[in-house]
Amino acid sequence: MANLVADTQIPGYSIKERRAWGKGHGAWSKYFVTLFFTPPALCSLLITLLLAPCSLLFAQDKKAQELYTQSIKLFGERKASEAIPYMEQAVKQDPNFIEAHLKLGQLYEFTKRYDQAVSAYRSAIQLKPDSPTSGAAYQALSNTLLRLGRYGDALPYLEKFQTLFAPQSAQTKRIARQLETARFGQEAMQHPQAVDPKPMSSVLQTTPSQYFPVLTADEQTLVFTALKPEGDEDLMTATFNGETWSPPVSLSPNINTPDNEGTASLSADGRTLVFTACQGRKGFGSCDLYVSKKTGSDWSSPENLGPTVNSHFYESQPALSADGRRLYFVSDRPGGQGRRDIWQSDLNADGTWAQPVNLGVPVNTPANEASPFIHPNGQSLFFASDGHIGMGGYDLFVTRPNETDHVQSTDRGTVWSMPTNLGYPINTAEDQASLFVSANGTRAYYSYEEQKDGVSQKSRLYTFELPESLRDRVRPVSFLKGIVADAKTKKPLGATVELIDLKTNQIVSRVQTDVQTGQYTAVLPSGGEYALYVSTKGYLFKSLSFDFTQKTKGDGMTLSVPLEPVSSGNTANETLNNLFFETGRYDLADKSRTELDRLATFMQVNPSVKIEISGHTDDKGDAAANLTLSQKRAQSVVTYLTKAGIQPDRIRAMGYGKTRPLAPNTSDENRQLNRRIEWRVL
Repeated sequence: MANLVADTQIPGYSIKERRAWGKGHGAWSKYFVTLFFTPPALCSLLITLLLAPCSLLFAQDKKAQELYTQSIKLFGERKASEAIPYMEQAVKQDPNFIEAHLKLGQLYEFTKRYDQAVSAYRSAIQLKPDSPTSGAAYQALSNTLLRLGRYGDALPYLEKFQTLFAPQSAQTKRIARQLETARFGQEAMQHPQAVDPKPMSSVLQTTPSQYFPVLTADEQTLVFTALKPEGDEDLMTATFNGETWSPPVSLSPNINTPDNEGTASLSADGRTLVFTACQGRKGFGSCDLYVSKKTGSDWSSPENLGPTVNSHFYESQPALSADGRRLYFVSDRPGGQGRRDIWQSDLNADGTWAQPVNLGVPVNTPANEASPFIHPNGQSLFFASDGHIGMGGYDLFVTRPNETDHVQSTDRGTVWSMPTNLGYPINTAEDQASLFVSANGTRAYYSYEEQKDGVSQKSRLYTFELPESLRDRVRPVSFLKGIVADAKTKKPLGATVELIDLKTNQIVSRVQTDVQTGQYTAVLPSGGEYALYVSTKGYLFKSLSFDFTQKTKGDGMTLSVPLEPVSSGNTANETLNNLFFETGRYDLADKSRTELDRLATFMQVNPSVKIEISGHTDDKGDAAANLTLSQKRAQSVVTYLTKAGIQPDRIRAMGYGKTRPLAPNTSDENRQLNRRIEWRVL
């Protein structure tokens, strides 16, 4: 789907410049060396290693040899099209001239005439199908067929090619790998995924190419890398109003420079950005990672992530977790499994990044991994690789932590499952560079590189609905967004928003609101019970409760959070939404500890504050019994707090039974609201 080179941000070259160079100067040099120097080198190799006759490698006909030599000379002068007729005449003059057939195939392939190249390679093989002298033709033919995605055509040639070498030889192992690719590709194309890609709005197409899209959790903000006509790569952004995308603009003059910036990653709230730069900034290696923070509408000047994350080697292609506290990236630093691996680093409490950890096998391979993307659920890791079996080149894969799989764990104890290939047509014989999957697990975004005659033309942003077969691999998440403000003045507040797993009492995510706007976005995972706490100094904390144990779809929610200032004259009550009792009982459930520990911490931070804990019930049952129950439940909270070190004279328990309902006791939902524990400052 996306024939983008995954090796981005090389110093001195943009993605497109480097690609053109590779298909121009670099490719020419490669083919020149192959065409000009192979005959004697190959003959010597065959004589020395294979003891095969070389009589057919060179023309028996003098005229054919002259035509061959002239063709090679023209190609050396970068006149590939003019070289072809001479090589065509050479094989007509001497049909048994194997090397001429092989070079003719290479000339056709170099000029993107793939069908003619295949025919020429086949002609070379037919002269000596059982001899190692045809090895170069077998190799060229199988490589071309695999690159074209003609897996079924490649299989018989690969199988025959393999028989020409000793069973344990390096060449046999290499061919075995190609056979795996051919069989996998053939099977994948016979069972395609239900994918129907659609281009994103033409409004976004303001530059020759766009690629590497990333979005916020609500899919309202898009950031992507854009290639400008002058060859500069910049980060661009656009917003979605529910119907249309706005024209893209430069992300920030603080970020974009005359040099290249690209391959960015966003936190779920769109306020933390990590991107790659390879020149123009003082760094530690060939490419480094930089971070910028957004306050209001302004992005800060980027800062290098420092020598722990960045090294003297190559670091690129970052992927931030939803809360911005975990970073995945690609590096070729020592200590990996292969050439370029995926690494992970966590943000420490003091704001520094921990020593990166290699993800290990089975994610990383002896070859290259690229462009990781961690889904907002924090579990599904998408990445590209040319080391795992796929359809050729870079394919896209997904993996998740899986404690049951027998795989190597990282130093942090994470065990990754065997990566799953995303299948055809998401993957093809071309390179697939990256993929972004929405928080709700329904949509994917990527870039598709349009080609003409095998030459890259332009890259555009596309989207498609994720097929059901892949949605099973993505645990959807919800998101909660809104504004935190002073309940009385309505002034936006800088606050901490924390999501706690009530079962484990562990922090799932922690985000900060924008100090200028009070805006926040927090990701809410499915499949558990969670407490959400909003707090800032000088205000009563707010607790919210979310039970997603049965939730399978991710739906966004908007919730503004007013915080009450701490003052003795403030009569506002706050509900403790994460206290749990059995019906008719007053002993606290174990998962209530999270809420009670938060309240104890608040009391310790505010040593002069005294509070009332009040218990309330619905109208079911005897009024006197309800009053007693509400008093005992309030007293259970007081007892917990005193055991936590809060002085008893700072807390009092009051039971109000059914006398202070929040809503009429006319429905189960309303009665649930009325069964509550509240607290207020005295």
